[in-house]
Amino acid sequence: MTTDSPQSSTAPRFLFLVMGLGVLAVSFAAIFFVKAQPTHPLLSAGIRLAIAAALLSPFLFKAASAGKLDRSLLGAGALGGLCYAVHFGAWVASLERTSVAASVTLVASTPILLALLSLVTGRDRPSKRIFAAIGLATVGIAMLGAAELDAGGGGLVGKALALLGCIAMAFYLLLVRSRGPGLDPVVFSAVACSVGSALLLGTASVIGIPLEVASSEALLYLALAALFPQLVGHLSLTWALRYTTPTVVALAVTCEPVLSTLLGIVILAQVPSPLAALGCAVVVAAIVLVILSERHATSASKAQVES
Repeated sequence: MTTDSPQSSTAPRFLFLVMGLGVLAVSFAAIFFVKAQPTHPLLSAGIRLAIAAALLSPFLFKAASAGKLDRSLLGAGALGGLCYAVHFGAWVASLERTSVAASVTLVASTPILLALLSLVTGRDRPSKRIFAAIGLATVGIAMLGAAELDAGGGGLVGKALALLGCIAMAFYLLLVRSRGPGLDPVVFSAVACSVGSALLLGTASVIGIPLEVASSEALLYLALAALFPQLVGHLSLTWALRYTTPTVVALAVTCEPVLSTLLGIVILAQVPSPLAALGCAVVVAAIVLVILSERHATSASKAQVES
């Protein structure tokens, strides 16, 4: 039995709108981090999470005062923070060793890993339509990667770091999903951002990296990374996991390379090759297939309930 969206019958109609807003927000992350260079990657990632944690702290204190901050939530949030630390630390470091297009493309290949894990565990196993979408997304990502190689975007270390970031994000999505629909995404994110920032900044300090931002302009871009990609983007996607599976959310995030490419044209004057443009179109087609699949699942669930 497939469970491509076990909670789709209770999902709000604006689910995909929120997911779309989240993906748009996270698509700015690579641009902001590149603009913050030459600030060290560990410091950039840590400051982003620290700013987000500070902004979310009132919600954390409110939950603690109301007795809603139990050990289970704290433990899960701490694990989420570890995933964040590995994800952002590795990914931001990859941006110094390979291009934005290659880095974002590889880090967005999470649905492939999640689909393989679902086959092993049997939980949230994708339907045939979702598998078809994963196949399309894989082709599109491969096109983007091939276009990057043709453009001379080498750097095996950078690509390996991006893949490590991809793996960490896959575990983050699975962790959030395991908490069920009762998870408070704001409080969970507050704990995760706090732990993630402490791990990143602590590691930077231990290995002797000066805790200094390259410039006031770099600090501004890191603040923007905290406000939009982190608070708007990751909060939206964490919330969406209450109503759909990690695979569907991860597939939505495969639009990030597409949007980052478009933003690169406008902000960084990086015009994609025809192959990269075709890859973007294929990824968009995969997302459309996911949306149609989820709507079909919702209609089928309602028809079953009414009968």
